[in-house]
Amino acid sequence: MSTKFNKFPTVKMPSESTCYSNWDSICNQITEDLNKIQKSKKVVVVEFYHGVNENEFKKELNARINTTKFIEAKSALLSEEKIKQLVFPDVTDDRIFGYMSRLNLENFFNNEKIVQLNTEIENTNEGVILVTGIGASIVCKDWDILVYADMARWEIQQRMRRFEVDNLGVNNKDSEFNYLYKQAYFVDWRACDKHKKKLFEKIDYILDSNTAESPKMIHGKTYLDGLSQTNKQPFSVVPFFDPGVWGGQWMKEVCDLDKSAPNYAWCFNCVPEENSLLFQFGDILFETPSINLVFYEPEKLLGEAVYSRFGDEFPIRFDFLDTMGGGNLSLQVHPLTEYIQEKFGVNYTQDESYYMLDVEDDAVVYLGTKEDTNPSEVIKDLKIAEKGKIPFNADKHIEAFPVKKHDHILIPAGTIHCSGSGSMVLEVSATPYIFTFKLWDWGRLGMDGKPRPINIEHGEKVIDWSRTTSWTKENLINRVEKVDEGNGWIEEKTGLHEREFIETRRHWFTNTVSHNTNGGVNVICLIEGEQAIVESPTNSFESFTVSYAETFIIPATIGNYTIRPYGNSIGKEIGTLKAYVRT
Repeated sequence: MSTKFNKFPTVKMPSESTCYSNWDSICNQITEDLNKIQKSKKVVVVEFYHGVNENEFKKELNARINTTKFIEAKSALLSEEKIKQLVFPDVTDDRIFGYMSRLNLENFFNNEKIVQLNTEIENTNEGVILVTGIGASIVCKDWDILVYADMARWEIQQRMRRFEVDNLGVNNKDSEFNYLYKQAYFVDWRACDKHKKKLFEKIDYILDSNTAESPKMIHGKTYLDGLSQTNKQPFSVVPFFDPGVWGGQWMKEVCDLDKSAPNYAWCFNCVPEENSLLFQFGDILFETPSINLVFYEPEKLLGEAVYSRFGDEFPIRFDFLDTMGGGNLSLQVHPLTEYIQEKFGVNYTQDESYYMLDVEDDAVVYLGTKEDTNPSEVIKDLKIAEKGKIPFNADKHIEAFPVKKHDHILIPAGTIHCSGSGSMVLEVSATPYIFTFKLWDWGRLGMDGKPRPINIEHGEKVIDWSRTTSWTKENLINRVEKVDEGNGWIEEKTGLHEREFIETRRHWFTNTVSHNTNGGVNVICLIEGEQAIVESPTNSFESFTVSYAETFIIPATIGNYTIRPYGNSIGKEIGTLKAYVRT
């Protein structure tokens, strides 16, 4: 299949909008604004999100803006030892898991030091005072210009892997990735996000700092207008591809990826916490965390009912798992809702499903246990395997079901599962994706050459042993039901399980299909066919073209929309899979 997969989907900004695309133009604009301020003393605050390169900002800003005083917000932080004590209840001593922090960014700062810095600012009678860093707007609350330097979490993770990023308030960038990520996930990002949300309406300029030495900046109003515009049209976030020990080769071809890479295991193609959104200003692309869209106008994006249930979180996740020419995923289980709430402070769990986009002839999915399985024996064998003594015999204990293209496998929390090799999985799940308890990883090492974390202690407490062969076959495999049809289209209900809050609907069509968000956000993937086009019956948004395997989001506010075959797909039957929250 020839690929038209769009790796860099954009939201086009109005032609009159301006984007400043390098340090010179950015600092010239800030200086121009400073010159308009009729005061002898002027204060510029540059607030950072976690991961921003403070050395780059210090060097470039000081070289171009004539400052009288330069203050780094980190000089007002608590001591490193006190910060470690502060975060430990949420970070814990577990290698992977922590507890969702309720700390605010203000908790990381020493009030006496803040008072001292503000005294310095007050005693400076003229010139430009520049305050930068995470918490700069806490250290100095009285500014003339506020700039927010933002960064997507996928980029923060790449910098962690290159040992470039510390956790908030500590010097630990040389730590292993799992630890850095855990502390960021449970603590740093929670505190920074809460603070960011307070600043949206106050920001004069927002900075894209994702590419080293190549920043971009837009006006705060332009940014908020861009978020609002996105909420009125179909859009896609920027897919992020990552290798893995079990990764395959399918996405290289279909998604037009680097052929020299050893493999690609994951594609995060609708995970707003991780993915970016691209605003297009002529030839310039401005990258911003897509989670900001959820933070800024959650009710418009998600819909009233979904927002009232989940708050400013995006509850639906689409991603790809590629084992075509690769290996088995890890054998795993996800926590029950009450377990994830009690142990990790998360409101809902990772119920999920595997939609088989493509398979090799002998592909299987491991799902549930066999009828005669003894739970004590399974746990005993898993613990022996974890110690490296005897490999776990998955085929003895775990049922393996053959799968074919377009099968849909439902995986409510508590079900032992994994996709085998030779599969291209569209994973449809609830969002808290970090909470996977690996039980067996087939004796492999991770990409870093270290054993991958196994979590039998957590896993054995949440496995539902009643999900044996007969139950899973009846309840979790291809629960397909035709619910409607019309001229050139069929609608099918394919899942998820009744214990899960996500509903999925598959459409096969050769003609135009009418859809309605019914007041809730829709997430859709083109699962068959080269291209489709999304249109508004009332011309409320510009038509939106999608290609095979692309995922896109329909904000709740859109209401009515249609999808039909497009381009070379006209006259052919194509298919979409739509997910939404049951209400």
